[in-house]
Amino acid sequence: MKYLIIGVLAAVCVPVGTNAQTPSRTLPQSYTQAPEVIYPDAEASDPVRMGWMIGSPPPADLVVRTDDLGHMTFPKTRWSFSHWREMLPSAEVSRDRSSHSVLPRRERSDLDQVVFTPLGGSQPMTWLQSLSENYTDGILVMHRGSIVYERYFGALTEDGQHIAHSVTKSFVGTVAAMLVAEGRLDRDALVTRYIPELADSAFGDATVGQVMDMTTGLAYSEVYTDFNSDAFAFARAGGMMPRPAGYNGPQTTFDYLKTVKKAGEHGQAFAYKSVNTEVLGWIVSRISGQSLMQVLSERFWKPMGMEREAYLQIDPAGMGVAAGGLNLQLRDLGRFCEMMRNDGQFNGRQIVPAAVVRDIAGGGSQAAFAHAGYETLPGWSYHNQWWVSHNDHGAYMARGVFGQACYVDPKAEMVIVRFASNYRAGNALIDPTSLPAYHAMAEYLMAMGSGG
Repeated sequence: MKYLIIGVLAAVCVPVGTNAQTPSRTLPQSYTQAPEVIYPDAEASDPVRMGWMIGSPPPADLVVRTDDLGHMTFPKTRWSFSHWREMLPSAEVSRDRSSHSVLPRRERSDLDQVVFTPLGGSQPMTWLQSLSENYTDGILVMHRGSIVYERYFGALTEDGQHIAHSVTKSFVGTVAAMLVAEGRLDRDALVTRYIPELADSAFGDATVGQVMDMTTGLAYSEVYTDFNSDAFAFARAGGMMPRPAGYNGPQTTFDYLKTVKKAGEHGQAFAYKSVNTEVLGWIVSRISGQSLMQVLSERFWKPMGMEREAYLQIDPAGMGVAAGGLNLQLRDLGRFCEMMRNDGQFNGRQIVPAAVVRDIAGGGSQAAFAHAGYETLPGWSYHNQWWVSHNDHGAYMARGVFGQACYVDPKAEMVIVRFASNYRAGNALIDPTSLPAYHAMAEYLMAMGSGG
């Protein structure tokens, strides 16, 4: 059987094989340039139904391994994303085990039938249909501080943990913004003020703010259709992919960052490149005098009363992967996003200064963002590692490949968090059946109030 090889931090994905006996999952032509390919749908690719890693031991053809990129191969990812820390080394983000914060419940029975029209489409779709379309593993909707909807599918259980991919970036960006507010980090300072080791790299004349907003000019390609892309070299250095025989490249994430060269000018345009976040994670750890795992624990997990420990993927030097390594429980992601919606307050404490939250929600340069050409995100911006819509609800979000999301809608008093294992890596291919669904849910909850 042939499967689709996909990248951990991918912007796009390319089919290398099909199964002609499975249903087709397609998108409007305006949102994809790839040839039409037939993939297993959510039901056919359900990891329990397919039998991945079931048995003592599992049959050889149903084992998910990292040495053959099985953990990054669809449909094996339907299992591996919910078992990521079993695949790659990670370190604990500890919580206060004496208690955890309680999320009130006011679950509703009417939300599956909320209707929206996908971007670029003409046929309405229901909320429930969108969950299958987006290969949802788990989804949580909170309204006015209470859980109104919670569902799990496939390999993910309510107590399980799932890889958040680039949603991790927004945790790191929020800590960096807090350090700025505390006067411990200067956005206008050069990166080398904090990390002199990067003086000879592309980051040598970049400011901290340019790294935070990803407006650095880097000779770095994050294209996962090409195994010669810089993103694959970065992944090999960080231990996210197996190294070929005779490998003599960078041995750690930080070793790789020193090799990144400059292209163009900093501060001119937004360009989504995950190495920026690794630099930011290095800065956060350096200033804090703690590992990134300790930082996340002290800043969020302990004071917020998280329900479960999280785990952060680590590189060969034991350093936390800032760009996409966080494994956490869905409800704990809900807690984090609800805290952001509530101006930084949660569990009876001010976790993030309200001014920091307002600054994040206010967004960055829309003109700089426009250079990136995101067809599904007109008028958006990127600021402090968050994506900001500038719509009439003031919505902003954390986004991760293959469908990970934390969507904050202040006007609707709503947050939506989702884990997924879509075969489509890039959010540009997932947005058409996600963003309008989130907005429709917000409008519905505003109209219907707290009943249901």
